[in-house]
Amino acid sequence: MVSTQLPDLTPTTDKHKVVIIGGGFGGLYAAKTLGKNDLVDVTLIDKRNFHLFQPLLYQVATGTLSPADIASPLRGVLSGNQNTHVLLDEVQDIDPEAKTVVMQEGIVHYDSLIVATGVSHHYFGNDQWKPFAPGLKTVEDALEIRHRIFMAFEAAEKETDPALQQAWLTFVIVGGGPTGVELAGAISEIAYSVLKKDFRKIDTAKAKVILLEGMDRVLPPYDPSLSAKAEESLVSLGVDVQTSSMVTNIEGDHVTLKQGDRLVEIHAKTIVWAAGVKASGMGLVLGDRLGAKLDRAGRVIVEPNLSIEGYPDVFVIGDLANFPHQNERPLPGVAPVAMQEGQYVAKLLKQRLQGSEMAPFRYMEVGSLAVIGQNAAVVDLGFVKFSGFLAWLVWIFAHVYYLIEFDNKMVVMLQWGWNYFTRGRGARLITGEKDLQRGFQLYQDYSEKETKVNVKVEA
Repeated sequence: MVSTQLPDLTPTTDKHKVVIIGGGFGGLYAAKTLGKNDLVDVTLIDKRNFHLFQPLLYQVATGTLSPADIASPLRGVLSGNQNTHVLLDEVQDIDPEAKTVVMQEGIVHYDSLIVATGVSHHYFGNDQWKPFAPGLKTVEDALEIRHRIFMAFEAAEKETDPALQQAWLTFVIVGGGPTGVELAGAISEIAYSVLKKDFRKIDTAKAKVILLEGMDRVLPPYDPSLSAKAEESLVSLGVDVQTSSMVTNIEGDHVTLKQGDRLVEIHAKTIVWAAGVKASGMGLVLGDRLGAKLDRAGRVIVEPNLSIEGYPDVFVIGDLANFPHQNERPLPGVAPVAMQEGQYVAKLLKQRLQGSEMAPFRYMEVGSLAVIGQNAAVVDLGFVKFSGFLAWLVWIFAHVYYLIEFDNKMVVMLQWGWNYFTRGRGARLITGEKDLQRGFQLYQDYSEKETKVNVKVEA
């Protein structure tokens, strides 16, 4: 039931009303494409007022870029679309019978609905690990991880116990996918290059960066040859890559993992989770309200035209969608997929309003890229696979190309150019009095613990 106490924020026109939930890649590209359509009114709803370029979020977490460098205000991006309304609110429910989206502070009626709310961290039923091993999906996540990384070096500088000092200088990244690989490489560069001359008591080159992957190689979705190249580059940066390692517990500053028949315990003050994702809560809403089929990760299994079975006017795109109609596996949760899906649905709606239908969605493969460190990356374009410096250049230009606003492109290019020649990271700030107090309290709490062995192996 739709609450009558909430204000109705539906545009008062006779045009076809399209509501988009989520301002990520899928939702934003759908809105931008529909902005050229005089037959529709578009309402974009997001609980944030900005679009976040998530592929570069790890660079915020490691001090290379600031949040504003990879975020663009939604109103600014869509200001040229006269038919588009942006609402800062959080969607609570969907009423498919009344064709209404229920938000915290209002309701909006739709003729067509596009849901693009993405995914969040997935701890595989172990959500109690989250306080000890944050994931990387939001600006807040990135700032929290940045805080933990740079506070670890500050705490190590003051630590008098060698074992605890080494624990502060030990960084564990769980998950060997693109995010985990990129984080591991960036943290290694921080320890072995960026901070090398900044401390007097500790030798940052003695830091340990450990990358854990449950499969038998890093970057499992990539070609095995590129996985091997990526691991080789990580090792050259000083990363300890441990594959076939299943994490069984994370508690406090200890990670327990199973490697074959043995259990290994790693003592590390900084742990980052990059091992899995699950659908946003909107997946459950669509399953409950519309009877949408969900996969094990909670993603919505969509029809060939990205709609929900039985509801041709409701579409799910981006990471929230499981599109099983091309190749043997669902499409990957990457930005180009979401972009193409957003553009496709926008064009499909235009065709429908003109009395025709479009062919089923078909993703045009644009390749896969992952960066390991400066001058090191892997690229799979389908027809060719390569790594090293050339792959790194392709990665740079591809990411700058997809940044939304021109000023973001310029700032990021200038920042990367400066960092390349100075080996610096200008955004490695530990900000806020509250954050400093929290960080040093964390240091004090850990220092009071009984000294433990850095790595314990049990038969």
